[in-house]
Amino acid sequence: MAVTERIVCLTLLGVFVSIPVTAGESVPTFTRDVAPIFYENCVSCHRPGEFAPMSLITYDDARPWARAIKQRVEAREMPPWDAEPGHQTYVNDASLSLNEIQTISAWVDGGSPKGDEIHLPRIPEFAAEWTIGEPDLVLSMIEPYAVPADGTVPYLYFTVPTKFKEDKWLQAVELRPGDRRVVHHVIATLQSPDGEKVPSAKPSLTRSQKRTTGSLGGTVPNKLGVVYPDGVAKKIEAGTEIVLQMHYTTIGEATTDQTSVGLIFSESPPNRTVGGGQVINARFEIPAGAENYEVKAERTIKEDTYLTHMTPHMHSRGKSFAYTAVYPDGTEEMLLNVPNYRFDWQLTYEFEQPKLLPAGTKLIGVAHYDNSVKNRDNPDATADVRWGDQTWEEMMIGFYGTVDAANVVKATTNNNE
Repeated sequence: MAVTERIVCLTLLGVFVSIPVTAGESVPTFTRDVAPIFYENCVSCHRPGEFAPMSLITYDDARPWARAIKQRVEAREMPPWDAEPGHQTYVNDASLSLNEIQTISAWVDGGSPKGDEIHLPRIPEFAAEWTIGEPDLVLSMIEPYAVPADGTVPYLYFTVPTKFKEDKWLQAVELRPGDRRVVHHVIATLQSPDGEKVPSAKPSLTRSQKRTTGSLGGTVPNKLGVVYPDGVAKKIEAGTEIVLQMHYTTIGEATTDQTSVGLIFSESPPNRTVGGGQVINARFEIPAGAENYEVKAERTIKEDTYLTHMTPHMHSRGKSFAYTAVYPDGTEEMLLNVPNYRFDWQLTYEFEQPKLLPAGTKLIGVAHYDNSVKNRDNPDATADVRWGDQTWEEMMIGFYGTVDAANVVKATTNNNE
């Protein structure tokens, strides 16, 4: 019997695996085999109007990209998911199974056939505007920002006043870029107002660390709105201002962006509250040429807390990031290990079930950086690097989310799938 080779480029213990397929085996088709995978895992971003550069909804959309799709899924670069398996279970795990990767590879190697339309599953429906539902209030940047056609745009900070006269309890939040093509990511923080000073429409190159009162959330490709469960909410104090950290990337075409924040409020005070924090180290210096420089940070949990999610944050020299819990009895547990951190994907990792951190637990973050010429994203391998907001500088922050100890449910990311 004739045999053809389907090469599935999966690295198992450092060895590439070849899976033989007999000539008589049926070649997967788009409609029957591949579309269900795309609809479940990919089209929340790969559809018109979203972050991804092309749609994968129809056969005509996907077919020109077949070889590139195979390459990216075999390398496990797509869908984006960088958590090392075997430590915890995450509810938003976007990684493809071995069988799904093999199916896509076999479809491409078999000529990428379309298949019979009768096998095509129903195309997922998506909200036209806000994935959290119609907001109670939409707040936007005071004025649109003109993004140039080319060049590098530094991180910019835009202050958005809320003008709240009383405290508010937030049930859901979503950040919506005005032009997704140029918005790499947005991180929203809360800050107390600067006296009677009216916020300027013009952006700042730095944010006020002294007035920051908490995190509101963020958006990156594949991260949409956040909806908290019934009875759970986040407090926003009267007079609070929202600060949007905007990372713009140029696309060869001048455009404008006016990012908005959609808010839905709880009709009554919650009985459980959302919180969070960060393990952070801002006092480091990464030597020029260092390939694996380590920076550590830790924080002691003062009272029983349920950990719901984690978001590592570094810049272009970031190499890996791990969260470890050291419990009061001395035992240790790996909560998250991201061995191949990618600056282009600021991913949040959500526990399937909240993780109890008893009072006295040490939450430790360990980051490694590659400041050598081997790092193709390194802006300058000859420079010693310190903390800074700009992309060519570095950060070491392990964001994390919590609910109070009475709350054994989680806030879920709405991927609209």
